[in-house]
Order: sequence, then structure tokens, then C-alpha cells
Amino acid sequence: MDMVAERYEYRARALSIEYYAVSCPPVDGIVRNTVSRALANDPTLAAPLLRMHFHDCWIQGCDASILVDSTTNNTAEKDSPANLSLRGFEVIDEAKEELERQCPGVVSCADIVAMAARDTVFLSGGPIYDIPKGRLDGRRSKIEDTINLPFPTFNSSQLISVFGQRGFTAREMVALSGAHTLGVARCSSFKSRLANIDTTMDSDFSKTLSKTCSLGDNAEQPFDATRTNFDNLYFLALQRKAGVLTSDQTLFVSAATQGFVNGYATNQAMFFFDFQQAMRKLSMLDVKTGTSGEIRQNCRKIN
Repeated sequence: MDMVAERYEYRARALSIEYYAVSCPPVDGIVRNTVSRALANDPTLAAPLLRMHFHDCWIQGCDASILVDSTTNNTAEKDSPANLSLRGFEVIDEAKEELERQCPGVVSCADIVAMAARDTVFLSGGPIYDIPKGRLDGRRSKIEDTINLPFPTFNSSQLISVFGQRGFTAREMVALSGAHTLGVARCSSFKSRLANIDTTMDSDFSKTLSKTCSLGDNAEQPFDATRTNFDNLYFLALQRKAGVLTSDQTLFVSAATQGFVNGYATNQAMFFFDFQQAMRKLSMLDVKTGTSGEIRQNCRKIN
């Protein structure tokens, strides 16, 4: 077993599905009800709540560093250009406030983010799965760390490499990319594809993207036809050469990943199974336990 796999197995043992069974039994219900109310009020929150978990875990591990507000002395992760499209921080705050009323000082913000992502997937029509709990909140959140997030201009080889460095297989990377079945991309993240003729893009879809970008860099383009539903239409779009980002379409263009795309486009159940397995693994990425973290009183501030 390599070192990455060993670290993953250790983290899995350090956490537990039943971590709050005695100290805060209502935790799952409180988070799920909070997310459910938020999505009922604004279904478009699904994508940013799910993306929040990925962006949190990829930088410094799943430690709620994405929630920390900037101060006069520190510019935090959430103010990075890569994170400006994230929304839903008030949903995490609401869950935390209720948990502090019922179980003060017990549930970490990192666990709330992970559970909120889990519930967002299910409430949007995706698979139901559970995750181990017991993550602690980190004490660092710096904008410069976000340079390590995968770029929307990455090709398949680059994606396989950066995900591989974090212990994920090419199949798991493609499954996690399927999170783009929810939400939108801003023109600024794909307009470079329009500068020249892109043979990997359907010509009619190219016109659609150009029309979107005519409204400015912040104009939004859904990844697939059902931006608030968790399904496999994202992969069907890639087959039609209608992937929005370079990092989307490359998954179908590359021989190393095309088979996974075709499999998920044909079999939604297989995508759901692989996605939940990959999400469980993501949720344990470099988690903090013991003396390496804390339980924040306020998710936006380090104690």
C-alpha cells in the first residue's frame, strides 16, 4: 500500500459514522433540515454548497478553512478569485447556530460542510450516502493556498496528475467531475475556448457560449440542461461536444477518460455509485483530528 493510501486508511479509522451518536444525536437531522429549507427557497444553492466542500477539502484538507472571513491582517481562501462564485455560507452558519443551541461546543464546522454537501446531493436527486464524522476545524485560511485548486483550463493528463497526487484514480476524478451536473460556469472561465476554432466543441454550442459571453465575464452558462438536478446529463453533454469548460470536454476527448464518460452517460446508477464512493473519500482528505485542529464557536472566525 502506498503512502497516500495508508494516510487515507488512517483518516478513515480516526473518523466514525457514529461520532456524534452520544454527544449530539440530532446533528444529521439539523443539517439536513437546514439544507432542505435553503434549497426549497433557492434551488440554485445546490451547486455552490457542493463545490464549497470540494474547495474546502482540496486546500489544507476538509477543515472548514473555506468559511473563514478575511481580516485586516489576512486575506482568506474565500476571497480568492477561484472561490468568488461560492455561495451558501449563511446555510452553514444557520446549521451551526442551531447545533450550538442544542449541542454547544461539540460539532465542527468542517463536519457541517461535509454533511451539507452530502445532503445537497441527495436533495437534488442524487444518491444517498453517509460519511464518517469527527473532523476538526483548521487554524489557517490564506488566499495564496488556493493556487492549488484544479484550473478550468486543465486537460485530462493534468487532471489525472493533480488528482493522482491527492490519491484519486482517473475514474474517481471523472466521477467527481460529474458534480458539474449542478450549477453554472461564468464566461471568464471558458471564454478562452472561443478565441479560436475549437474542434472539440460542437459549432452550435460554440455559438451558445459566445452569446452567453456577450453579456460579460460574469454571465453564467449551465453545465447541462438541468442545473438544479443531480443526474448524468453532464456526461451526455460531453458526448455531444457540449462541455462548458476545457476541463469538462477533455474528459471525453482523452482516450484515458472517455470510457468512464461513456459508462456514466449510459448508466446513471453506476455514476451515482462511483460518485458517492469518491465523495466519501474526498470528505476524508487530510482531515484534522486530535490536537491538530479545534471546534470553532463561529465558523467564520478561528477561535
